[in-house]
Amino acid sequence: MKEYSTEKVNLAACLGIAFFGVAMLSLGAIMPPLVKAVPQAIGLPMYMSIGIIIGTVLFGPIMDRYGYKWLLIVSSLIMLAGLLILAYSTEMPLLIAGIFCVGLGGGVLNGETNAIVSDIYDEDRRGRKMSILGACYCIGAMVWTLACVFIPNYKIPLIACAVVMLASVVYFIAIRFPGAKISASSKPSGYEYRRMLTSGALLLVAFTLFFQSAFEGTSGSYTTSFLTQIGGIAENDAVLSLTFFTVGMMIGRFALGAMMKKGKDLLVLFIYMVIALAGVALMGIGRSSTYICWIAMTLIGFGVGATYPVMLARLGGVFRKMSGAAFSAAIFIALCGQFLGNFLMGKLFASGGGSAFAYLLAGMIIAILVIAPFACFACRRQRMSDSNQKETIHP
Repeated sequence: MKEYSTEKVNLAACLGIAFFGVAMLSLGAIMPPLVKAVPQAIGLPMYMSIGIIIGTVLFGPIMDRYGYKWLLIVSSLIMLAGLLILAYSTEMPLLIAGIFCVGLGGGVLNGETNAIVSDIYDEDRRGRKMSILGACYCIGAMVWTLACVFIPNYKIPLIACAVVMLASVVYFIAIRFPGAKISASSKPSGYEYRRMLTSGALLLVAFTLFFQSAFEGTSGSYTTSFLTQIGGIAENDAVLSLTFFTVGMMIGRFALGAMMKKGKDLLVLFIYMVIALAGVALMGIGRSSTYICWIAMTLIGFGVGATYPVMLARLGGVFRKMSGAAFSAAIFIALCGQFLGNFLMGKLFASGGGSAFAYLLAGMIIAILVIAPFACFACRRQRMSDSNQKETIHP
C-alpha cells in the first residue's frame, strides 16, 4: 500500500518545474536594470549555465539513493537563496554566487521533477502527466516574465518569487514522498551503470533531446536577431515573439496531455514536429511581417513542446530503478546541445550568415524526426530484453 498521495506529490513536482521556468528566464528578464546598476553583470549568464549543468549531473544518483523529499527541499532553498542575493546585492562576487545558486537549484529541480512524475505514474498515464508537467514550466516562465514587464523594480518580483518558494517548501515538508528506490543492499553495480550509460535507448533519447535543446536554445537566443537584422522588424515586436513561443508551447503541452490518451506517443510527436516545421517555414517566408512571425512562433512553440515529455516518458519506463541517473545523463547531453547550438549560431551571426537561421532550425527538427523513431524502438527493445531476463531469473 502506498504511503503517499500521488496527486500531492505530482503537485509538488509541478511547483518545482514552475520554479525552474523562473530560473531559466530569471536573468534575461532582470538583466537590463541589473546591468545599469552593475555593468559587470553582463557576464552572469555563464555562471547560471554552470550551475544548471552541475545540478543536472548531481541530482540523479543522489535522488535514486536518498529519495525525493529532501533533495527537492534543499534545491528549492538553494534557488530561493540565489533569488534573494540577486534582489539585495549589488556586489559582483555576491551576484555571481546568487545566479550560480539559481542555476544549481534550477538544474536539480528540472531533472528531479521529471523523474518524480515518471516514477509515480504507470505506463498509461506517464506520458500525459509529463506533458502537463512541461506546461507548468511554461506557466512559471510566463508569470515571471509578465511580472518583470509590469513591475519596473526588478527586486519586487525576485522577493515575491522567493516568498512563494518558501511557502512551497513548507508544503514539501508537510507531505509524504515515495521512498528511495536504491538501498545500500540493492545498490546497482558499476556494470549496471555502464550498461545504462552505453545503452542505445539512453543514447538515442539523449541525442533526440540534444537537437531539441539546441533548437530551443538557438531559437530563444537568436530569433530576435534574425527578425530585426534579416526581417527588419522592430525590436520590441521581435522580443514579443518569444512570448508567443512560450504561449504556443504551453498550449501544445496541455493539448498533448489530452492527445496522449488517444494516440500513440510517436505518432503524436510526429504531428507536433510537422507543425513546428511549418512554423519555421512560415517564419522564413514571412520574416518581414510582424503578425506572420508571431503566428509562426506560436506554431513553433506548440510543435516543439512534445519532445521532452514523450522522450523522457519513454526513458523513465525503461530505467525505473535508476531513472534519476538516466535522466541526469540524458539531460546533460541535451544541455550540451543547447550550449553547442548557441555557440555555433553566434559564430554564424557574427560572420554575417544570419539569413540561414530558419534553414538551420528546420534541420534540427528534421534531425529529431529522424532520430526519435529509433529512440522509441530502442526503448521498447530494452524493456522487452529486461523483461525476458527477469522471467529467466524468476521463472
